[in-house]
Amino acid sequence: MEKLADAGADIFLDLKFHDIPNTVAKAVSIAVRLPRVRLLTLHASSGTAVMRAAREAAGNASRRPKLLAVTVLTSFDTTTLREIGMSGSMDKRAVALARLAQKAGMDGVVCSAHEARAVRRACGPSFVILIPGVRPRSGAANDQSRIATPAEAIRAGADYLVVGRPITAAPDPRSAVLAIVNEMKSASRQIR
Repeated sequence: MEKLADAGADIFLDLKFHDIPNTVAKAVSIAVRLPRVRLLTLHASSGTAVMRAAREAAGNASRRPKLLAVTVLTSFDTTTLREIGMSGSMDKRAVALARLAQKAGMDGVVCSAHEARAVRRACGPSFVILIPGVRPRSGAANDQSRIATPAEAIRAGADYLVVGRPITAAPDPRSAVLAIVNEMKSASRQIR
């Protein structure tokens, strides 16, 4: 991480904190002091007290990282949702957790492209949406259940995308990045 910070890269610290309020607050207070961390995640399902403790621990500095609450993991399908005791549709769960996160002072959420439009309607245009599980059309789903192409994620209202293995496992990562960036630019031009 220090090498990335020294190179001037902004850092997405995707640690998905999920614990009691005091423990998450301590973790966040350390994470926000790390150089160039711009986005930091915790689980919305930790509850309001945890998210409020995280928000307080992050402080009010103008350059503090944005706190993003994970709604429903993109590896979950409806069976997994029921298995862990969550009822209702993915949309309803993601929106309920996004509203809870917003009420607790989070800057935004992590949600799949499938729920992003509903979250945007519920939480407004300034609420940050980060979409993981982004795959080129020819990419393997791997352990993800709810995936989207870069263009689909942009059209769904993403502020940020997470593209991991389609780049890190690509035979030519640079070409993979360029193809994804070009698809994102094309989709962005179409929605302007």
